[in-house]
Amino acid sequence: MNPILKNFAAVLVGLLVGATVNMGLILISGSIIPPPEGADLTTMEGLTAAMPLMEPKHFLFPFLAHALGTLVGAFLTAKIAASYKWYLAMFIGLMFFIGGTINVMSLPAPLWFNVVDLLGAYFPMAFIGASLAGAKRTSSPKTK
Repeated sequence: MNPILKNFAAVLVGLLVGATVNMGLILISGSIIPPPEGADLTTMEGLTAAMPLMEPKHFLFPFLAHALGTLVGAFLTAKIAASYKWYLAMFIGLMFFIGGTINVMSLPAPLWFNVVDLLGAYFPMAFIGASLAGAKRTSSPKTK
């Protein structure tokens, strides 16, 4: 397969599978840690209204969803890519970071969660995913 197409496919797979992991964890979170009494988390308005009722435990699954979605996406991208493996894995981290930043601007989550989420769930997880896949950052962008 053409290396450019393979790299494009790697990024696409990383984004799709990472987003699926993210959404899967978000969808099961309410059955593991029930939302606050009377909270409707199915709409953006309901989620915004429920934010002041949420305790730290309610933020565990959103963080895990963001972190594990990024980790899996970056890992798969680095595994599949023909070249630029580390850089493409970090690109996955950037894309998920942009999504997380939009979330931070859209939802009135506590500052502590926003800081932990933005600093811990995206670039560090993309780095770990790339490392687990064997991608290395070298002086040349073409890695094995």
